[in-house]
Amino acid sequence: MVNVFSRVVAYAPPGVTGLGLGVVTGVFAANGVFDLRPGLPVFDLTICARRSGILHTDSGVPLQIERGLDAFAGAELIMVLPGTGFRHDQDDDLLDALRAAHRRGAIVAGHCVGSFLLAAAGLLDGLEATTHWQYAGEMAATYPEVTVRRDALYIDHGQVSTGAGATAGFDLSLHLLRTHHGATVANRIARNLVTPPHRAGGQAQYLDTPATSGSGDDRIDEVLSWARQNLHRRLSVDELATRAMTSRRTFLRRFRRATGASPHAWLTTQRLYQAEELLETTELSVEHIAHRVGYTSAAALRDQFVQRRGVPPRDYRQTFRATR
Repeated sequence: MVNVFSRVVAYAPPGVTGLGLGVVTGVFAANGVFDLRPGLPVFDLTICARRSGILHTDSGVPLQIERGLDAFAGAELIMVLPGTGFRHDQDDDLLDALRAAHRRGAIVAGHCVGSFLLAAAGLLDGLEATTHWQYAGEMAATYPEVTVRRDALYIDHGQVSTGAGATAGFDLSLHLLRTHHGATVANRIARNLVTPPHRAGGQAQYLDTPATSGSGDDRIDEVLSWARQNLHRRLSVDELATRAMTSRRTFLRRFRRATGASPHAWLTTQRLYQAEELLETTELSVEHIAHRVGYTSAAALRDQFVQRRGVPPRDYRQTFRATR
């Protein structure tokens, strides 16, 4: 059973970054006066600090924080945000509260240098983790029990996860949404934010969204859009290059620069994400879905699904049906 969360607590350290706050509120904030997310889960988001009162952001903006560490007690997901004081914000009360939340089953995630707090609490011992690339060496030296992966956007171990710096916070948050609430929820919220629903290992992935690759290459963006609408076909590099009106060699170079991936890897990921959404939102058979997203049989889709997702398509469908 997927652990569906609704009570989200974002821990704001001294000098919390404005971007970190923007990420967590953008993804998890309630609708408020304007109902911008009809039909989507409503999250109970709380921003807390070590104690209530005035907290200054990295740019000096004062924030009135209403809750202290007691907010951890009711959290189902705790997001540890990055801040300028991350090296020193590790007192025993904070570490004990984080460990206690983890022990009772809360999901704990560290964005950027927020990962340092998870490491200080011992939650990353024996695990791989990531952080902002500029601080990866420092984290590895300070916490030798942790295997630090400098190149990863995020790493998820189930109940504990870490993400890289800056906008990788969106990637981590959307990944958690996809894992615990399904592809449809993650894709719709990403679409509202005009950000890619999924990136892995630095490559941008899209599904049914008007956002571009961000590369500024309009011709490649047009090819990506066309390819997403034609995943049922056997798409070759030569056909895609022809649509881009360029040579195969030039196309491959521009495609990788725009997406961070080869066409084969990009198409495989697109097919799996479209299959996820169809499994969640339709009654189509697995065989029908397989052909619709470009696989020759249900068995071929199943093999890829188990390899990439760890469960067969029917189990994935049943899991997310059970959470609705």
